Amino acid sequence: MSLEQTSVCVVDGAGRIVRKAKVASEPEALMAWFAPHGVSMTWIRLEAGPLSQWLFAAMEKAGLPVSLLEIRRVRSAFKAMTVKTDRKDTLGIAHLMRMGWFRPVHCKSLAAQEVRSLLTACKLLLSKRLDIEFSLRGALIGCGLKVGLTTPKTFAGRVRELTQGQATLEAIAEAMLKACDALIKEGKELESRLLKQSRRDKRVQLLMTTPGVGALTALTFAAAIDDAGRFSSSRMVGAYFGLTPRKYQSGETDVTGRISKVGDHVVRVAIYEAANVVLTRPVKGSALKSWAQGVAKRAGMKKTKVALARKLAVVMHQMLRSGKAFSLTGQPQAAAA
Repeated sequence: MSLEQTSVCVVDGAGRIVRKAKVASEPEALMAWFAPHGVSMTWIRLEAGPLSQWLFAAMEKAGLPVSLLEIRRVRSAFKAMTVKTDRKDTLGIAHLMRMGWFRPVHCKSLAAQEVRSLLTACKLLLSKRLDIEFSLRGALIGCGLKVGLTTPKTFAGRVRELTQGQATLEAIAEAMLKACDALIKEGKELESRLLKQSRRDKRVQLLMTTPGVGALTALTFAAAIDDAGRFSSSRMVGAYFGLTPRKYQSGETDVTGRISKVGDHVVRVAIYEAANVVLTRPVKGSALKSWAQGVAKRAGMKKTKVALARKLAVVMHQMLRSGKAFSLTGQPQAAAA
C-alpha cells in the first residue's frame, strides 16, 4: 500500500491467479473492486502499515473478512525473492494466506489511536525544544560563551545575560527562545489534555494504583493493550513488548540471549522507567519490590530492572482483565478500594 495506489491480487484454493490490479488507496475504491467478482472472498489480508488501520476499519465495517498481517513474518518469508516489486509482494502475501503461514495483527480502536497520537505529539514537542536549546548552547559556545548548568526556568535568563550587547547573538537567541516558549506552551496544553483524559479513564485510574506507574505510563500501556481480552495469558504481554530473552537452539548449540526488544519501543521504555522508580524509591510493604530486591542480589540491578518491567507488564495486564486494583501484599482487591 502506498499513498496513491494499493496492489491487489486474488488467488483461488489451488494458487491460480484470478485477478490482479492496482487500485486507489481508498476504502470505497477497494470495496468496489472486490464486489464484481461474483465469488465470496474467504480471506482479505492487508499488510500492516500507516494506511492499513484506516482501510481496515472501513472494510471491516462493510462486512468484508479482512485482517492485518504481521509485517515481520511477511518480510522474513520474502527474503528469498531476488526481485522485489509491489505485484510480487502481493502475490506472495496471497500464497502465505493460502498456506496458512500468517499471523493476524490486532487493529487498535480509534480511541487508542488518538491517545497514542497525543502521546507522540507531546514527546515530539519536548524533543524539538531540547534540540533548540542544544543548538543555542552550541552557537554560544562557539563564541566563547558558556551557558553552564541551568534549569528550564533559568535557561532563558542565562542566555540573555550572555548575549547582552552583541546584536547578532541577541537576535539569534531571542528567535530561538521564542520558539522554545511556544513549544513549551503547546506541550503543556497537550499534557493537560492527556491528564484530563486520564482522570476520565477508569482503566488508567486502575493502573495508577501500581507503584511507579503515573498517568502518562498508564495511558501509554492502556492504549497499547487496547483490548485486554486479545491475550489468552498475561504472560504473553512481556514477549509482546520485547521484554523476554531471545533463544537460539540448533544441534548442540543452545544460547539464551538478551531481551528481544520487538514490539512497541515507547511502551517498553515507559514500563522500564516505572520499574526503575519501584527499585530506587521507597515503596513500603510491597511484595513486588521485595521480589525485585531478591532478584537483584542474584542477578544485579540492570537485569532486575528488566525483569521487574516484564513482571509489571504482566501484573498490569492482569489488572485490566480482572478489574482488580494493585495490592501491596500481592492479594487482589476490588478496584473501588
